[in-house]
Amino acid sequence: MLNCCGLVSEENEPVPLKSISVQLQVKDHVVSVSSRQQYVNEEERPLEAVFVFPLPADAAVCHFSARIGEQEIVAELQDKQSARDQYDEAVSSGQQAFLLEESDESWDVFKLSVGCLSPGQNAVITIVYVMELSVQADDALRFCLPAVLNPRYTPAASSAGVPEVSSACVIPYTLSLSVDVNLSAGHRFDKDVELLLYYENTHHPTVVMEAGASEAQPGSLMGDPVLMISLYPEFPAVIMSSLASQGEFVFVVDRSGSMGSVMHHGKDAQMRIESARDTLLLLLKSLPMGCYFNIYGFGSHFESFFPQSVVYSEDTMEEALKRVKNMRADMGDTEILQPLNHIYSQPCHPDHPRQLFIFTDGEVWNTKEVLDLVKSHVYSHRCFSFGIGEGASTALITGMAREGSGHAQFITGTDRMQPKVMESLRFALQPAVDRFSVDWTLPEGVTVDMLSPPINNLFQGQRALIYAQLKGQSSGTTRAAVTLNYRLKDQPVTDQLQFTLKPKEDTGWTIHRLAARSVIRSLELEERAGGADAEAIRSRIVELSVQAGVSSVHTAFIGVNKDSKQTVKGPLLQRRVPVQSLFRQSAPGMRIQEPEPQTDPLLQLVSLQKASGCWELNTTLADVFGKTEDEVTNHRPAQVDGSVWATVLALIWLNTCRSDDQIEWQFVAMKAASWIRSQKRETFIHSFIHSFIHSAFSVS
Repeated sequence: MLNCCGLVSEENEPVPLKSISVQLQVKDHVVSVSSRQQYVNEEERPLEAVFVFPLPADAAVCHFSARIGEQEIVAELQDKQSARDQYDEAVSSGQQAFLLEESDESWDVFKLSVGCLSPGQNAVITIVYVMELSVQADDALRFCLPAVLNPRYTPAASSAGVPEVSSACVIPYTLSLSVDVNLSAGHRFDKDVELLLYYENTHHPTVVMEAGASEAQPGSLMGDPVLMISLYPEFPAVIMSSLASQGEFVFVVDRSGSMGSVMHHGKDAQMRIESARDTLLLLLKSLPMGCYFNIYGFGSHFESFFPQSVVYSEDTMEEALKRVKNMRADMGDTEILQPLNHIYSQPCHPDHPRQLFIFTDGEVWNTKEVLDLVKSHVYSHRCFSFGIGEGASTALITGMAREGSGHAQFITGTDRMQPKVMESLRFALQPAVDRFSVDWTLPEGVTVDMLSPPINNLFQGQRALIYAQLKGQSSGTTRAAVTLNYRLKDQPVTDQLQFTLKPKEDTGWTIHRLAARSVIRSLELEERAGGADAEAIRSRIVELSVQAGVSSVHTAFIGVNKDSKQTVKGPLLQRRVPVQSLFRQSAPGMRIQEPEPQTDPLLQLVSLQKASGCWELNTTLADVFGKTEDEVTNHRPAQVDGSVWATVLALIWLNTCRSDDQIEWQFVAMKAASWIRSQKRETFIHSFIHSFIHSAFSVS
């Protein structure tokens, strides 16, 4: 594991980051973020500082400037190598210079180099970025200001050029966040800041049109109007209750040393690996009979429970549960490509679509390579991803779900993993919106170029933002329309959206820049796929990045203070901003001692259920209910089998004692009800339930 890095004094004290101020402007489903960071050189010699920090994975950086005293330096976006050369030349000649560049390995990591700060000198850095707001399970739009970036594990052979990063929470600076509200003074930025926005008519599609820049060339992306279409389909209750009984489910669990840390720093916090074990219990009990499944654990190496996926049965489920109980965070560092390559190499089972559930705290170094692999298998594998704990890489977690047509979830703070994972399982078992098409009604002389990749599927809880560029001029009407066509469980759906070709002037160009970011990301994926046109693709990325003013892997922001009256003389101290590891790291093969957890009665009940969906009537089940075996047995009608009675009692307990946790036990309950129906005892049992609730099974 890499050591912590950062900007430190000779006494190992953190310097010079003093404050961060953040302002947000929300527009429909997107946001523009302006972040100001103040640095001070408190040392007695000139300083070169390197600050590695996180940004959201889908952020498009579109402005970078620095103020030194009264001097404002606005950086230009250039080819990355050219920008690096200019920076090195300026610093070596004693000029002040600033360089902001995106990591070659991960979209959510940026490196800021601050060159030639004189002793006692202040520098205020301003970074502006735009991004899409993600949709949450309750239809809220979520903005997250990352505070934590866990260290990325890097194999020794691949360490060159990978930034050493971690949490900035130990640095004693202040944070101000302005979104019509301000955080109190002294707020400690030791965890992500989240903002949830709720709109009316959340499932109603919308279209927003943004005028082009007047100084840009007509016909270019920035010179023409750009549209953003938001599609967030609503799934009726009948669709939500329609679950598939087939499929292959592969659960891939991070078992690196970082998974031995706690989920949060509050009271009674679980270890990450402990929460993963509990979640696997729920998943295994919730799978439908006759499907296929397997479980992988990975770290420096990987292992699978079975050589290949097996049919879900009582025997295979019990075997898997025994191995789940022994899972520990003891597999060293994190290498996720190996298990993914192995999974993708396995032949798929006909009529059983393969779906991956990947659990990790996001400490991988080769994010882009992982996403390329996931994308290349999207037509045969769907991917659900779960970021565990503060600092999980948004680029990795959201990227795997996006490229794998799945769903991403983040488990942070005091969030429980189980309800979020079971929500994703419901998505995996539900039909999807498919067969998308977009039709345009435009006046003569106006054409449209689609800037977003085509949509294959949308699942419940997913939202698509579609970008399009309008070209040409209309001499007549300014009215136009776009029609969205898709299918939801074999039912055709059509939405038509009206808009005008004369939008209000907008100097922010948020939508233009996000559209450019979408095109750039597609080009970067195409470039990494290889081919004879790689150099042409690279040139197109640089051209579009510079034209739109948004960052890319091949460009960087460079600013040089050429008006400075004096140069900085003497050797520079190079400092890196100190950061703190949020977990204790174990060596490969080391077993972390974990405390024996207190068993949740819900998980205890679920653990007793058979794969078919029934429970057995015994003392262990009675203990979950807080009853003796005699108390639950004496009220059993003589004509009712013990397993049928036990299953009825379990369903009653779930609905009366744990109704608030229904999302966690919904599938085990569905299996139980289905099993009772198969016993042809349903009508007889119903006659006993009401009286039983009010007598032998009273609950507080």
